[in-house]
Amino acid sequence: MSSYEVAAYYFPQYHADPRNDRWHGPGWTEWQVLQQATPRFPGHRQPIVPAWGYFDESDPAWAARQIDVAADHGITSFLFDWYWYQGEPFLQRALEQGFLGAPNRTRLRFALMWANHDWINLYPARYTNAVEMLATGQMASAAFAQMNEYIIEHYFTQPNYLMIDDAPLFTLYDLGNFIAGVGGIIAARTALNHFRARARQQGFRDIHLNAIQWGMQMLPGESALIDPEEVIAELGFASIGSYVWMHHVDLLAYGFPECRYDTVAAASFQTWQEHAARYAVPYFPNVTMGWDSSPRTAQSDNFAPGSYPWLSVLTGNTPAAFQRALEAARAYADQHLTAPKLITINAWNEWTEGSYLLPDTTHGTAYLEAIRRVFPPAPRAPAPVDVLLTKPVDD
Repeated sequence: MSSYEVAAYYFPQYHADPRNDRWHGPGWTEWQVLQQATPRFPGHRQPIVPAWGYFDESDPAWAARQIDVAADHGITSFLFDWYWYQGEPFLQRALEQGFLGAPNRTRLRFALMWANHDWINLYPARYTNAVEMLATGQMASAAFAQMNEYIIEHYFTQPNYLMIDDAPLFTLYDLGNFIAGVGGIIAARTALNHFRARARQQGFRDIHLNAIQWGMQMLPGESALIDPEEVIAELGFASIGSYVWMHHVDLLAYGFPECRYDTVAAASFQTWQEHAARYAVPYFPNVTMGWDSSPRTAQSDNFAPGSYPWLSVLTGNTPAAFQRALEAARAYADQHLTAPKLITINAWNEWTEGSYLLPDTTHGTAYLEAIRRVFPPAPRAPAPVDVLLTKPVDD
């Protein structure tokens, strides 16, 4: 069995949701954004076409297909981008109906990354228009406690939830937004301690709190911390991680409309070492497969450098280059981590950000095969054999 936990972030915007129906029209999903993408400069590969077509991820049959291809290629868990706005979950059916309804669900573990950023209308984003916020990611302590109960009941109790030292892993995306919502650092510590206490009351040893850390704002409304080391320690986080290289590396500094994958990868590897030296808790390295957020821009606007999603496109992110980045992450884990040697990958299906592992019509499963070469999966268990009920024939 592999000693590495290879966790791919999963973005669940490829099934219908009542909020999206209200905001964008009945049946809308982000597949429509992908289909409408156009080349923005010479040699730009758009639109990207999924090899499996535009499927409904909330269908357990499609979830089962994703689980099998992920597990067969060395991925051990999905980290679901998970949303909660105005007292209820959002985009949860990919997990609750699809993944958890799949007959082969136990082939992968899963955990939540609470994506508590403001939900901005990026479908599409205009170059000059003001930001349109559809839902705020901030919440008061009472609302956070309500969300905690839902998480413990619906997810932590699942037999394939990802545990670290017998504690469910829970990742928090935007610490600044969380702290602002509950009313300050002391209130944040109290709220997290209450969450952990409720988990212990339900029989868990603790919660492994993991914080996404970045040095750069990317999405509108994100809030980088002034003293992140002190905040991480004060709030009792057990580890930190990254969601994507773009939180640490300014793509526009390396060229526009495109910049080279290997150059950005090298800069990202350096940030791993900086995190290891800077923080008192482990840093789980992130490997980003690619980047192209241009499908989320208004295709009729000139493609010019600006704030997200008007960013440079990573080029040269071949399967071989991606494999080199995975090998660097494995080396970092061997040097800096004991258990778990957790490595995150952006992403399983961030199609409209150009970071995806699912097969497309150009590369097929080549990126998945790169993962399998670096992190070979454990052999699949043989199917159970029916017990022989008839009496054996005497010799």
